Amino acid sequence: MTVTDASTANEETPPPPPPASITFEGKHGKNPLADASFGAMCRRLPSVLGHTARMAWAVDRTGVALLLVCQLLVGIAAAVVLAFTAQAMTHLLATGTVSGRLHAALPALVVVTTAAGIGRISGALSSYADGRITPLLMTEADVALVAAVCRVESAAYGEDGFADRQEAAEVGVTRTRMMVQDAQRFMSALIRMIAASGVITALHPLLLPLLLLAVLPAGAGAVLSARVDYETHYLNVGDRNVRSMMRWWATYSRYGDEVRANGMTDYLIYWYRALSDRIDQRTVTAAPRMLRIVLATSALGGIFQLGTWATLAWLATTGRVALPVAATALVAVQTTLASLSQFVIHGAAMFHTSLYLADMRSFLDMATERAPKRGELTIPERVDEIRLDEVVYQYPGKEGPAVAGVSLTLRRGEILAIVGENGSGKSTLAKLITGILLADKGRVLWDSVDLAQAAPASVWKRTALVPQGFACWPLRARENITLGQPKTHDDGPVWDVVDAVGMRDAIEKLPHQLDTLLAKELFGGAELSGGQWQRLVCGRALYRQTPLLILDEPTSQMDARGEHAIFLEIKRIAAERMTIVVTHQLDNPASLGE
Repeated sequence: MTVTDASTANEETPPPPPPASITFEGKHGKNPLADASFGAMCRRLPSVLGHTARMAWAVDRTGVALLLVCQLLVGIAAAVVLAFTAQAMTHLLATGTVSGRLHAALPALVVVTTAAGIGRISGALSSYADGRITPLLMTEADVALVAAVCRVESAAYGEDGFADRQEAAEVGVTRTRMMVQDAQRFMSALIRMIAASGVITALHPLLLPLLLLAVLPAGAGAVLSARVDYETHYLNVGDRNVRSMMRWWATYSRYGDEVRANGMTDYLIYWYRALSDRIDQRTVTAAPRMLRIVLATSALGGIFQLGTWATLAWLATTGRVALPVAATALVAVQTTLASLSQFVIHGAAMFHTSLYLADMRSFLDMATERAPKRGELTIPERVDEIRLDEVVYQYPGKEGPAVAGVSLTLRRGEILAIVGENGSGKSTLAKLITGILLADKGRVLWDSVDLAQAAPASVWKRTALVPQGFACWPLRARENITLGQPKTHDDGPVWDVVDAVGMRDAIEKLPHQLDTLLAKELFGGAELSGGQWQRLVCGRALYRQTPLLILDEPTSQMDARGEHAIFLEIKRIAAERMTIVVTHQLDNPASLGE
């Protein structure tokens, strides 16, 4: 018998398919800055600065106060340096002996040196304050994002644009660390610029407008470049989102066997590179636009800057300003140009960062809107009946309802089996019963309390759920059972459920038993088999001891002995609660009825 390798049977095998083209429609599919004017973008800066100050004040008031004081000291020091430099120049460039001129200029030079030292110390303290504030600010933004995602209604995950707006918000979190630093440098440059501008205006009023003209093109270029960069980012949001998901799946050790045994390695690498190339192509395409903006604005700024120096030279050579004043103006012009450049650069950086922070704030606002707002009624500790009246639920974007007009009554002590084929709405029905999803039509009543009017926490406190796609938390074995909600200070109840699900031998063989971290990817961690994990997840539900117990395909990965032990325990405790078993196997309900 000849065995033919299927991979070589057909020499004309098709090439691997490229990643799907991801396009988005609807209200979230449009770049919010696509029609924004230059003036509107510039007007954003004050609000960004105020928002940053409020965020920083909330996390570290002492650090913010220190930062503000230091910024004022830097500005005052800059003004003093320029003012007393003018005095020193007047003496140094006057007539008389060198020693006499130096002696006359010495007090001003001492003041200049002292002010410069104060400015440097204040700058160092500003960096220290920034180092205090930034990590706290980033942590607050990160925690706020995680909390927002965890608290939205479950139905929000399926809404148009939710995942992509979340991805954009993630970028905003990472950019938060730059905002305080940019704001601090922006304010420092602003204060130094104001101080230097005051000195220049006093020397000759014609110099200041010329300096502004020299720097404004660079500012316009920086803002326009930021707009192009954000446009590219916005086009890549969807692809980056999908790529990060695929990266996690492809590199997660739990799925490594499937990747290797099914020969997916080459395709995954090809797919990942193809998507990365598509992202890079958009970035490369934007590069010529960025170059044109930089060249045009730099050339215009250079022309205006040349005009500033020419004007200063003309004022000095024609005697319109004295030589000491011209020398001071030279220093003041250099200082003002440097401050103006820093002001523009960090102002543009703030604007750039603000675009991403706006995404983050927009997502947090949306998450707040989508957080449960159901009512304040409380579910009692003892629930005797759950009733569904003509319940209908349809997922966003789907043509038909997943649950259509279901009515049922479940009483304390009963075991209800929900049996059906895959995709028939069994898991959706379980989510409606627990209040994870709210019915589009009809009511779900727990002892006459409508879940739409009940506080979600009070509902879920009375619920224990074993979902079909359960989580293998990178926590200790103990917390994987208690889910961080221990009932006692000792481990007695934990070991009771470990015994109930037949996991004592497996737990005792772990390196640190209940203290073992269940994540083999981490040092000192351990891993369980699929069936052992499923037993542990059933143990979670049993540990909660709630009026409602829902098990969605609870034994799909277990051997016959484990499955039998779980169903025996379910029957043993059934009298104290309402139990729902979701399955597509007809023999499971039968085993519960034995």
